[in-house]
Amino acid sequence: MARSLDGLVLSPVADQAPGQVGTATRFTYHEDDGCVWAEYAGGDVVRGHLVGTREGDRLDFRYVQLRRDGRTASGHCVATVVELDDGRVRLEETWEWESQEGRGTSAVEELPPGACIDDVSGA
Repeated sequence: MARSLDGLVLSPVADQAPGQVGTATRFTYHEDDGCVWAEYAGGDVVRGHLVGTREGDRLDFRYVQLRRDGRTASGHCVATVVELDDGRVRLEETWEWESQEGRGTSAVEELPPGACIDDVSGA
């Protein structure tokens, strides 16, 4: 099993469609005893939250976000936690919107040491 996600900051490896997460989005993950949650923001997303579970290297979570245009959106995602050769974590995701049409795959990776990290804690 890959290491804990607790305290890790991850970012998408590629931009998605407008109004969705992109390379400017930062996810701050937390994990405790099989529960995972994160806050995220950046790019077209003003504020987002996800919450779910982890069993081994499989995550299953729901997400909700507020976009810059004032609309909200929500969906479901299943992800596999992968440890990269350099020791960073990657999540390989399969997602589906529940509040609108659309589904797809994406990947987010732990930012490398020294990368610029904006605070998305919501504090």
